Amino acid sequence: MFPFSYTRVSDTDEALDAGRRGGRYIAGGTTLVDLMRETVERPESLVDISGLPLREVRATEGGGLRIGALVRMAEAAAHPKVRTLYPVISESLELSASAQLRNMATIGGNIMQRTRCTYFRDVTADCNKREPGSGCAALEGHNRTHAILGTSDACVATHPSDVAVAFAALEATVHLLGPDGERRVPFADFLLRPGNTPHREQALRKGELVTAVEVPALPRPLKSGYLKVRDRQSYEFALTSAAVALHIRGGVIREAKVASGGVGTVPWKLPAVERHLVGERPSAALWTAAAEKAADGARPLKHNRFKTELLKRTVERQLRVVGGTK
Repeated sequence: MFPFSYTRVSDTDEALDAGRRGGRYIAGGTTLVDLMRETVERPESLVDISGLPLREVRATEGGGLRIGALVRMAEAAAHPKVRTLYPVISESLELSASAQLRNMATIGGNIMQRTRCTYFRDVTADCNKREPGSGCAALEGHNRTHAILGTSDACVATHPSDVAVAFAALEATVHLLGPDGERRVPFADFLLRPGNTPHREQALRKGELVTAVEVPALPRPLKSGYLKVRDRQSYEFALTSAAVALHIRGGVIREAKVASGGVGTVPWKLPAVERHLVGERPSAALWTAAAEKAADGARPLKHNRFKTELLKRTVERQLRVVGGTK
């Protein structure tokens, strides 16, 4: 680990000033400290924001939900409003990491975490995300866990967050505070696909701070849930996952929100699946037909071709769980 300075701030103005001068924000530190230890990240200055007043969870007008960036994952998962309004968020958090990590890691840090691609974390390997222009070792290397959606010739690494998949499905908004004031970014635009610049991972401006994630009010009743498929039952990242939320009234699906994780370079929204569901009556045949569209546009690699079919089956299974069958 390389030398660095450490500053603990007590208010947002102090934090923004330090961020403007190049400081890296840290709260739980469950990702950044690992990357520093492996010399993947070498920040010269850390700004501890864990004392900022960003730990509120509250319902918004109309039945939405706002979760402060410094709310711990375990706190968010257990919060009555989260569990009641959006079980998909609670379930995605409870299926993430270990209990010890969930007690430390924050919501803001979770959506900001960097890929678990082994080539990214191996400083001897070519990785455009870590060192722009060096190449992508995963393209010709062992790529079983890599992405099949949203990839480019520069990067095929997946985004590791589970709760980010739920936020993507629910079309959440990220609240930011920076030197130029407050702004809001749709979750779909916050995490960036790699394209030719895989080292740019979030739509953050210099010195900006994530302050909250807000989920919009959705029609009620709303059933939702999260399914994660992985090589082992615990402490493992997703091979595929599915976040599903359905508003069913009068026996007809009026609104559908579906996204997948473990298969995309960012949490992958599935609009074709959603369109196939809306206006239809729940049935086993509908779930199967809708799930067939989950892998539209997939570009599998040598070792992860199985993900195409696994994604379809994962989405179908979760549609059955959330929507039921007749």
